[in-house]
Amino acid sequence: MTREPLPDADPPVRAADLRLAGEWLARHDLADAGPTPLLASRLAVRRRARLAAHVILAVLIIASALAATFDRFAVSGRPWPLLVLAALVAGLLLAQSLLDWWVRRVDQRAGATLSRRAAHLVQPGWRAVLGRPYAVFAVATFAGAMVLAGSALALPDPTVRQLAVVLLFGLLGVTAITAMQLRHLLRRPVVAQDEESLTADVIMRVEDARELTTPSAQWSLPMVLLFGTAPGWWSAAALVYLLLGLAALVALNARTPSSVTVARRAMSI
Repeated sequence: MTREPLPDADPPVRAADLRLAGEWLARHDLADAGPTPLLASRLAVRRRARLAAHVILAVLIIASALAATFDRFAVSGRPWPLLVLAALVAGLLLAQSLLDWWVRRVDQRAGATLSRRAAHLVQPGWRAVLGRPYAVFAVATFAGAMVLAGSALALPDPTVRQLAVVLLFGLLGVTAITAMQLRHLLRRPVVAQDEESLTADVIMRVEDARELTTPSAQWSLPMVLLFGTAPGWWSAAALVYLLLGLAALVALNARTPSSVTVARRAMSI
C-alpha cells in the first residue's frame, strides 16, 4: 500500500447520503470504519447512475417493442423503424458514456480532497472483480439469446423474421452498453485513503460488476418481441431459456462468495 499527500478538504454531502453510507458499511461488515463524505458521495452518484442506466435499458426495451408493432419495416421502400431503432441505440450509448464520465468525475473530485491516498499494488482486474463464474454466465446468457434470435430469423414467416431483426438490434445494443459499463468499471482509478476505504472501493466494483451481469434485458427482449408470435416450439424454447437462466443466477448468487469476501481476497494479493 502506498500513500501520497493530496489537498485536504471534504466534499459536500447530504445528511441522507451519509446515513445511507453508514447503512452500506454495516451491511458489508465495515461499520467500524464509519461513513465518510468521500464514501457517501461515491455511493450516492452510483445509486443515481445505476437508476439512470436502468432507465436507459427500459427505453431500449420499450423502443424495441414499439418497432416490433410494425408488420413490415418498409415504409415507402425504406426500413424506417429499424433505422430509428439503430439511431436510438447510438443515442443510448452516448447517454451511457456520459453517465460513466459523471461517475468518474465524482471519483476524481472525491480523490482530490484526500489528505493522503492509499492504492493497492495491483489494480483489480476482471477475474478479481467479476470472477470467472459470472463471466461465463454473462457469455452463456448472451449466446443463448443470440441463438433464439438466429433461430427466429431462419423461420419462413416474414413477420417473425422482421421481429427477429429487431431482437438482434436490441441484443447488440444491450451488449454494447454493458461492455461500455464494464470497461469503465475496470479502468476507473482506486479512490481510498486507508485500508478500510480501499476495501470499500473494491466491494463497490464487485457489486457493480455482478449487477451488470444480471441479464434482465436479454431475458425480456425475446419474451416481449416474439413470445406468442413465433411457433410454439420457439416460445417453449424461450421459456426454457428464461427459467434456466433464473435458476443459474440463483445458484450463482448462492454458491459464490460474497462481495466482501471477494474484495478481501483481492486485497490480499
